[in-house]
Amino acid sequence: MTMNSSRKLMRMFALLLAMSIVFAACGSDDDTAETTTDDTTAPDTAAEPDGDEMEDDSGLADLEGRTVTVGVENAYLPFNYIPVGGDEGEGWDYDAWNEICRLLNCEAEFIAAGWPDVIDQVAQGDIDTAADGISITDERKEIVDFSDPYMTVQQKFIVGLDDDRYASASDIIDGDAVVATQVGTTNFELAEELLGGTDRIQAFDQFGLAIQALIAGDVDAVIIDDAAGLGYIGENADQVKTIDDGLQSDPLGFIYPQGSELVEPVNAAIQEMKDSGFLDQIGAKYFGTEFTVTYDDIAEVVLPGAEEGGDTEEESALADLEGRTVTVGVENAYLPFNYIPVGGDEGEGWDYDAWNEICRLLNCEAEFIAAGWPDVIDQVAQGDIDTAADGISITDERKEIVDFSDPYMTVQQKFIVGLDDDRYASASDIIDGDAVVATQVGTTNFELAEELLGGTDRIQAFDQFGLAIQALIAGDVDAVIIDDAAGLGYIGENADQVKTIDDGLQSDPLGFIYPQGSELVEPVNAAIQEMKDSGFLDQIGAKYFGTEFTVTYDDIAEVELG
Repeated sequence: MTMNSSRKLMRMFALLLAMSIVFAACGSDDDTAETTTDDTTAPDTAAEPDGDEMEDDSGLADLEGRTVTVGVENAYLPFNYIPVGGDEGEGWDYDAWNEICRLLNCEAEFIAAGWPDVIDQVAQGDIDTAADGISITDERKEIVDFSDPYMTVQQKFIVGLDDDRYASASDIIDGDAVVATQVGTTNFELAEELLGGTDRIQAFDQFGLAIQALIAGDVDAVIIDDAAGLGYIGENADQVKTIDDGLQSDPLGFIYPQGSELVEPVNAAIQEMKDSGFLDQIGAKYFGTEFTVTYDDIAEVVLPGAEEGGDTEEESALADLEGRTVTVGVENAYLPFNYIPVGGDEGEGWDYDAWNEICRLLNCEAEFIAAGWPDVIDQVAQGDIDTAADGISITDERKEIVDFSDPYMTVQQKFIVGLDDDRYASASDIIDGDAVVATQVGTTNFELAEELLGGTDRIQAFDQFGLAIQALIAGDVDAVIIDDAAGLGYIGENADQVKTIDDGLQSDPLGFIYPQGSELVEPVNAAIQEMKDSGFLDQIGAKYFGTEFTVTYDDIAEVELG
């Protein structure tokens, strides 16, 4: 992709965006007219300052030089970012908060914070406020206070550039399209509302993963704010495009701990920036045709760890395990998470790359232990193994005997059927009929099959998914229920005999497991967050779940468990 092509598409998209972004200054429909004191709160009627705060001649509070900590991702175009090769943050949030502090006599200290953790950090009082383009919702108001809206954005669909199936949003909503988005966002909530549930939604930890899934053909569309979509469109201008139809208008506001004394002074400053034209000015700067920064142009972000001390360097933010060996349980037969290639003796896969990176960050040595499923859960629970990877779904039942890490990935459960079997066009055809469904014992797939089919009468359970697939090919069962991630290898190995039903049945977050009370939980959680923030999880996600991964079960060695 050339920079010129990115800029051309960016400019086209920005023209549309400029029409949809409404700076929530106005009580009138005229975007260009200054708001008047008749339909807005005039500066001289701003709330009185608390305590010893002073007011200047403009009626704005004087915060007497206090430092205000402002949470930002530094990876969310065009609101906040750090250019490649630079060390100073830029973006709409920086300009807005520097102006707010100029007006109120304060000092803005920008704190790098991940999404959606930043909301909890503000709610707990660890950060004074957060920018980051946060939609104002009733649910969030239960734990934080919001400023007055400073902007309104549109949620829209992004689809493949050459995909002519979707000319409008209704084509996506009313069809059977699978839609990707980010967990913990209003985009996810809107997708759930529009699609009538979560069956057709794939949720990712980061929007970058959702866009990669779209490009790889794993999903049909992505739902995202038009403002946030700028960078992804520019970065992938030769592969994706926006559906023009706006789905929902979301007002954005700054957040604060409940009862914060900053709310009223900053509201008055926001009103002043509307009245003075400053918001119009930075709106044109960052959402207009001259803004051409893409995600290719910004630096990776390292977030400070949760440990005390405040040092933002990676080495001091993460725990040092002092070279200890961490035993990691894996099947070595579960594509693409873990496997040993035929003729090889070294394990490979997502789990190996992830745990080697975790130990690089934490100064430990990962020792991979071959362990069968589901016995590995008991081995960890009993303390025979320090942790297990193996794509384990986080469930309340398993939490009774093991501790889980934070989720590192979310997968979809789906049905696999015979390639030429035209009896089943959708998941409901399988669920509502008399189909016999195969799956693996001791898995969330078995539990979901039991729930969907109203019992076990139509379920055949096998010790391994490979046996379930063989039963399907032999015609002994009608379908197999499996995670889409695990299904990759089986589909590839039997591409001329089986296929996937697109309907997602359930989203399962995956996590590492530990003996209860393990001292590894918090350090590894911090390392997982670091891998998210640095883009490492995106990188290995593309490596093992993208179109370039072609390893099948024919390509891996049989495993002998100790």
